[in-house]
Amino acid sequence: MSQFKVLKSLVIDSLDTITKGSIKYHIWMGGLTLVMLIGMYCYFIQLDEGLSVTGMSDSVSWGLYISNFTFLVGVAAAAVMLVMPTYILKDIDFKQAVLIGEGLAVAALIMCLAFVVADMGGPSVLWHMIPGIGVFNFPNSMLTWDVIVLNVYLFINISIPFYILFRHYQGKEAMKKVYVPGAILSVFWAVAIHLVTAFLYQGLQARPFWNNALLGPRFLASAFAAGPALIILVLAVIRSFTAFRIEDRTIKKIALIVTVAAQINLIMLVSELFKEFYAPTHHSESAYYLFFGLHGKNALLPWIWTAIPLNVLATIMLTFGKLRNNLKVLYFCCFILFVAIWIEKGFGLIVPGFIPGPYGKIVEYLPTGIEIGVTLGIWALGAFVFTILAKTAIGIELGELRYKDKNSSAS
Repeated sequence: MSQFKVLKSLVIDSLDTITKGSIKYHIWMGGLTLVMLIGMYCYFIQLDEGLSVTGMSDSVSWGLYISNFTFLVGVAAAAVMLVMPTYILKDIDFKQAVLIGEGLAVAALIMCLAFVVADMGGPSVLWHMIPGIGVFNFPNSMLTWDVIVLNVYLFINISIPFYILFRHYQGKEAMKKVYVPGAILSVFWAVAIHLVTAFLYQGLQARPFWNNALLGPRFLASAFAAGPALIILVLAVIRSFTAFRIEDRTIKKIALIVTVAAQINLIMLVSELFKEFYAPTHHSESAYYLFFGLHGKNALLPWIWTAIPLNVLATIMLTFGKLRNNLKVLYFCCFILFVAIWIEKGFGLIVPGFIPGPYGKIVEYLPTGIEIGVTLGIWALGAFVFTILAKTAIGIELGELRYKDKNSSAS
């Protein structure tokens, strides 16, 4: 049996599957397509007029794009919290959700790369990041390391689920000796992508707000809280609209991961606040700007004072098992925790690092409509990609998609 024929059949069956569905499914995909088109329109305006149409400036050169990039690196890394217990610890309760988690990681990584392209101004400058052609500056540049680890992690998260689904599509079991080594590698690589991203910020000496030894560990804690929280919400939607069954005990086990990570993240937040405000120095000005405003400038106050109470509320509610095991309460906690960490790890981390500047100048930043349009378009792209991946994977796992060998059936 030619593997190429099987692959061709899989592609055809997948295309047939993702183009069929209920009215709600078509409305969902149509809505995502509309948002993507709006995002493309905004991006074309940015390409035509340059980054001047954004709220970024020479003083604040990273804004909404890099904020989302940083957050989504964590969402992508969170898949390891399902990969490790499933493939390494052999916990069957996580097996139902691991392919969904890896599909979410792929979508998150695609969004990460899209946000980098948007922030660079356009795809025409990407050749600078190609080894041997552009100014790759390896191994000195942390940005170069970030590009490498993200692309390798994307390859790992595509190849392992593809192999497993490809075997299941043929009615065969995946061989552990093929995918387990890759799964083990992905565990270490997930930690690497987040630490390297944290080191990228920590290595900028002129930005004292990021010169924090807790930045890397806190990146991981927030990632393992927000990522699995999103996975729980996605699993809730899948349980409601598909025949793919996710047991309550699976969701409750993931919820325990979210709870522990959220508690650690909150402890680290308190530690950072103590360091900044108990014995403040001039290096604490960025933190003062973020939490209290500085010299009458306070654009980020509504953001951070929304994020912190939501973070605390979600963590406290999740800590009590009776509340956490109530699925409706759990979904609410996961949603507000996801929003809180998105704000805190996005606007609350990236923008204050530039304010005030190295010479004390205060230039505030708020995203423009163009930036918001591009950002929503990229999020819609990620949701579109994930929906396609999930619908195909669910079809294979339910046995609805199977390879039909015409030669063997004819004989």
